[in-house]
Amino acid sequence: MEFFTKTPAVRLKSHLNRYLTAGEDQSSTRQSRCGDVRLARWLVELVDTNPHVVRLKSCHGRYLTASAAAAADPIFLGRKVHQTLPENPARDLTIEWQPIRDGFQVKLKAAGCGTYLRANGAAPPWRNMVTHGGAAGPGNWLVWDVEAVEVAEDEAVVDYWSMVSSLSPVAEQISGLDIGGYGFESPVSVWSPAPATPLRWWSMKKVVIKI
Repeated sequence: MEFFTKTPAVRLKSHLNRYLTAGEDQSSTRQSRCGDVRLARWLVELVDTNPHVVRLKSCHGRYLTASAAAAADPIFLGRKVHQTLPENPARDLTIEWQPIRDGFQVKLKAAGCGTYLRANGAAPPWRNMVTHGGAAGPGNWLVWDVEAVEVAEDEAVVDYWSMVSSLSPVAEQISGLDIGGYGFESPVSVWSPAPATPLRWWSMKKVVIKI
């Protein structure tokens, strides 16, 4: 869990040296060798109601989701991993993942169904697929390298406001505020949000992605 608590965003690299990447269609996910783009960056949301899990949000503002949709070969490959935006993220377990340390790497266990995020290493066209399934099969499919990523402060403000708007009626109460020229009135630091906010940001300089 410590991999995720000290950084605002991460990149996840599979055993194939490919990064977990959000599809441009704002729904699919895949593995890609190109990690120096926004599509490979996932914002980290810590969950106040469960300190053992995290939510990962793509550059499209959608969450990494353990869907019920079967992959091409569900017995071998498991089920699909999508980007989604649930109506009530705070109550949706399909977007919550439990990081489990495995040496210097992590496994990500789906909180809702107990399956694991898997980087498929089968022959094409399944090689670049990302699915979730049981622990059976090649063990290296389940482990990921975690790289910390910095997020520009102005971009973080926008992401923070987007998160507040989607999660809570609090958005209506603060809609007249002004944050750093983004249309609100009193300065609010996205790096130190109010206690009621289900998201905490930290800074950790390890990998820097220029956006």
